[in-house]
Amino acid sequence: MTDIDADPEVAAAPGAQSAVGEPDGVDPEPVRDLVPLDMPADGVPPVVESERGLLEAASAIAAGVGPVALDAERASGYRYGQRAYLVQLRREGAGTWLVDPMACPDLSPLNEAIGNAEWILHAATQDLACLAEVGLRPRQLFDTELAGRLLGLPRVGLAAVVEHYLGLSLAKEHSAVDWSTRPLPEPWLRYAALDVEVLVEVRNLMGVDLARQGKDGWARQEFEALLGFTGPAAKLDPWRRTSGMHRVRHRRTAAMVRELWLARDEVAQERDVSPGRVLPDAVLVEIAMEAAANPGTLAGGHRSVRRYQRQWRDALARAAAIPESDLPPLTLRSEGPPPQRAWAERDPVAAARLAATRQALTAFAAEHQLPVENVLSPEPLRRVIWTPPQERTVEGFATALQDLGARRWQTDIVAPMIVAAFETASADDVLEDG
Repeated sequence: MTDIDADPEVAAAPGAQSAVGEPDGVDPEPVRDLVPLDMPADGVPPVVESERGLLEAASAIAAGVGPVALDAERASGYRYGQRAYLVQLRREGAGTWLVDPMACPDLSPLNEAIGNAEWILHAATQDLACLAEVGLRPRQLFDTELAGRLLGLPRVGLAAVVEHYLGLSLAKEHSAVDWSTRPLPEPWLRYAALDVEVLVEVRNLMGVDLARQGKDGWARQEFEALLGFTGPAAKLDPWRRTSGMHRVRHRRTAAMVRELWLARDEVAQERDVSPGRVLPDAVLVEIAMEAAANPGTLAGGHRSVRRYQRQWRDALARAAAIPESDLPPLTLRSEGPPPQRAWAERDPVAAARLAATRQALTAFAAEHQLPVENVLSPEPLRRVIWTPPQERTVEGFATALQDLGARRWQTDIVAPMIVAAFETASADDVLEDG
């Protein structure tokens, strides 16, 4: 990885604002008069839609210098899946390039052009998977949203970060549009180009602040961990996340929701539209509830109920034919620790250990101005306290946490807190026994 901190002369650009204006890390006064960032410095570039154009873009990126700012636009809520419909790149000496991955589905020439150069992304976990699908995989990266969290910024959206550091206002009115639209309107392309316009400047300033706050090593480990990110973990029984499932009280009705969900997903995939546009969750659950109460009936009220009624009726028929013993349970047994609200009754010692560790974590996070969940996610903490390792030492807890995905910097901080909580609880037990 390259150094997180940047050249101070580069970072201290005119009009730039550091997140750490004082030695003790106190934020300076916010910028009051914002300058609109409404047009790329070099204008809106044309969209690359051919193999020849892609090779031209790759040649320009390869000839550029320094890190590469990247972004991807998806059509969430409109299309099935999370594929990229526009990829934006900007590099010093190469300018900004907008590439259509529908017209050029293999962007590996750009990946080769970038080589070992650092990627700069905002909210990398949103884009890494769809970029990998078109052949773009980073070898090192810097995530400006994650850096903002580590720096304790009150808001970490791209517009807020740009405002904080550069005193520029970045419009976000096109963030939720249908990026599968062709041709893409010029205002959308302008918006897309602006998303990578100032990422390098922001990254430089953040690098300086991370070093000043002593968090550059933390950030480096976080960014390195992102290199292996391939997307969120697959959910077990994703149909259970259907909005409105809390209304379902019987296993047969749950089976109806499952079969309807699977039928809807098949229709959505065939049509390449978001499942919610085929049939909203509320209507899907209503169909199941109505069919359970009045077998043979199909709740109306939505055009997709009529349009795909054969699929819905077939799904309900499949659910009705499932033997009682094979019906899905209403809830799944968790393999992890019980809900935290049950700890005090089931294991008061474990509850006390968790409370003591969380108290120490909260104090550390407040002192270092960063969210508690960025010091350590709640789930691995609960797991190692509920089911501690055989070796209840700093090394033992650190290994257990790292096995659950925690980074070394996090375990260096949290493992001693857990050991202290265990030692305190053990001492209290001895006093009570005495």
